[in-house]
Amino acid sequence: MRTLNDIIPPSRRKDAGPLAGLSGREPLNLSADRPPKFPYMTLIIVALVVAVSIGALIYFSTAKVEVAPSTVSAAIQNSFTANKSSGSLPFEIVTAQKIASQSVKGSGTKTVNTSASGMITIYNTQTKSQTLVATTRFATASGLIFKIPTAVTVPGGSASKPGSITAKVIAAQAGSQYNVSPTSFTVPGFAGMPQASQVYARSSAAMIGGASGTVPIVDTALEERTRDALKTALAPDLLAGIQEQIPQGYVLVPGAAATVYEMLSSEPSSATGMVEVKEKGTITAIIFPNSALAAAIATSVPGLNYQGEPLTLASPDNLLLASANMPDADDETFAFTLAGTAPLAYTVDPSRIAAAVAGKTRSAAEVALTNYPEVKRAFIILRPFWRQTFPQDPSSISVVIDGKI
Repeated sequence: MRTLNDIIPPSRRKDAGPLAGLSGREPLNLSADRPPKFPYMTLIIVALVVAVSIGALIYFSTAKVEVAPSTVSAAIQNSFTANKSSGSLPFEIVTAQKIASQSVKGSGTKTVNTSASGMITIYNTQTKSQTLVATTRFATASGLIFKIPTAVTVPGGSASKPGSITAKVIAAQAGSQYNVSPTSFTVPGFAGMPQASQVYARSSAAMIGGASGTVPIVDTALEERTRDALKTALAPDLLAGIQEQIPQGYVLVPGAAATVYEMLSSEPSSATGMVEVKEKGTITAIIFPNSALAAAIATSVPGLNYQGEPLTLASPDNLLLASANMPDADDETFAFTLAGTAPLAYTVDPSRIAAAVAGKTRSAAEVALTNYPEVKRAFIILRPFWRQTFPQDPSSISVVIDGKI
């Protein structure tokens, strides 16, 4: 007898499919018998990342020392002697000139007939001294003649270091054309003689006072007020001008400059009835190499126990220089006193620091740097992190000077 359960309807036969189990109801799991694949690609990627990271660490490796220089504030009130352009404390003389003018209302005219005058420095390159009698003539390149009113004797010298003396000269004739700017002079009386090239002169300031004919005049009280105002206006300009003359590495201490004002002749202004009042200021300053002055100060203070390490004067603002006489152009020495507070900073030589730590471990380098007085603090940087020794070659070590660390 047939039963209905043994007959599978066509609509259900296609669902069983060829992978049906023996019962015709469960599918076969063929992947269960296959072994899992090894993750080669993942391991390769990880290895590449590690290799690149290590390479980057090595490529960007660092051996660096950051140094904060030592500083000290020294109270000082001592005497010093500097030598011109030589010695342990040399000095230099720098000058600056400015002219200021202002138009004021004139009060009339006057007739004048005056000769210009000024100072010159006479030089002698002969080994023997040279005497010049009164009224010896000195000529400018344009032929203007000036004379010395009294006899002088110029000491002997050499071509590299001529003897010299300062003397007053007066123009041979009256007139404003003799108010010449700083210039050179020859001695006409020596023409055709060896002394013609061995004795000569130069002026460092303009000749003044030369006038001839009718000149405008200004009320005396008004002129004095005007000149006082011009001097006040010139003062900051002169100081700025002298600062421009200071070479790099030199320092100007307060009190080491002197200013001289000269009353220039008044001239008619372009405006009718007005007079141009003129005043000239000349500032002369004594400057020192910063490092030399700092070393001289440190040497004069026993409590610092200074051993000759390179120093700089951080600022001269709290110092005051005083001297009985400011040096002339021909003076070879300059005696002065310094009083105040000097902020001194040790100069760090990067090559010296690099040589001190080369080839040393981090801990040994830290100990070595404590023996250098110029080092206030030091921060050592070694990369990668496993590196604990500086290179043997100092040129491979970077030294950074940073006062903030």
